[in-house]
Order: sequence, then structure tokens, then C-alpha cells
Amino acid sequence: MTVLDVDTPHGPARAHLHPADGPTGALVLGHGAGGGVTARDLAKVTAVASAGGLTVALVEQPYRVAGRRSPAPAHQLDAAWLAVVERLRADELRDLRLVVGGRSAGARVACRTAAESGAIAVLCLAFPLHPPGRPDKTRLPELDAVELPTLIVQGASDPFGMPPPAANREVVTVAGNHSLTSNLGAVGAAVEAWLPRVLT
Repeated sequence: MTVLDVDTPHGPARAHLHPADGPTGALVLGHGAGGGVTARDLAKVTAVASAGGLTVALVEQPYRVAGRRSPAPAHQLDAAWLAVVERLRADELRDLRLVVGGRSAGARVACRTAAESGAIAVLCLAFPLHPPGRPDKTRLPELDAVELPTLIVQGASDPFGMPPPAANREVVTVAGNHSLTSNLGAVGAAVEAWLPRVLT
């Protein structure tokens, strides 16, 4: 693994790069609001994608690099994310077909910036459709705005809601809640089956 510090408009971000030999594509993933890049579902998906020949980059947002727990506002998260993706696509991920995504808040960032990132598909782990107990505060428009093939892996008892499938959006339900740790094998299997379909 290689760790790269990347300057963004909102301070240094960090990319944890897992290079593949002769990669067939690239996967760039962001973390959740209160967690980091070591989340168990991110680690599982990194292993699956790496085994499938993809170079994987886990992106640590500037607020986390600075040691803060509370996330930055959405526009700052999006700008920092795009700065990292642009930096990686200029060098380490040059000429590779790119899938973007993340868990929870990181999935929201990837969805909001999908068109600008140059990605061919979006992977959402535990997309937070609404705050717990507040289905009226839906974030479905962020998903509906994504025109790329999208996979959502969601816990069956996730208090943040269950996103609906759509024409370009596949939803795989696995056992467990928002952490997606109850059945990491099922999480990995869903991603393992989907990645080759969007990369070919």
C-alpha cells in the first residue's frame, strides 16, 4: 500500500492506494461521516476488488486527516473528493476505467460528484437514504441524479432506510444494519459479481 497526501481546497486529504499489477480498472472509495478508511466493509470490498485486478484508492477526507470527528459541509467534502480523484486520474489511475463510491456519507459524495469525476459506475455501501426515523428527509434525489450504473449494498435492518431500485440502480440487501458487518461475505460477493459487469 502507498499513502499519498493530496492538497485540496479544504486542506490535505490522504489516499491509501492499493495498486494492482496490470490493473483492469480502478475503484476509489470514501469513508463514512464518523468513521475512517479502515471500516470493515471498505476493507472487504478493497480485498475483493484487488483480487479482481483493480487498483483501489481509499480516500480520507481533510477533516479526518486533521483529526476531527465531525464532517465538513457537503460542498467541502465534494470539492476535496474531486481534487483527490483528479490528482489520481492524472497519474496513478491514468487511463483506467474508474468506479467511484464509498460507505454512507462517502457514498453520498460519490453520487453528488459522479458526473464530474469521470467515473463509469458508482458503488454505494449503506447509502443513508434518510436520517433514522425521518423518512421525510429523503436523500433520494442524490441517487436519482446519478445516470451511471449504480450498485447499492444495504443492510436489511438499516435505520437509514432502504433505497429503491431503478433502471440503472441495483439494490442488494444483506443481513444486518448500517455497519454492514453482519455478513461481510455477502457484501463482498455482491461487489465481486457487479464489478466485472460494469468494467467490461
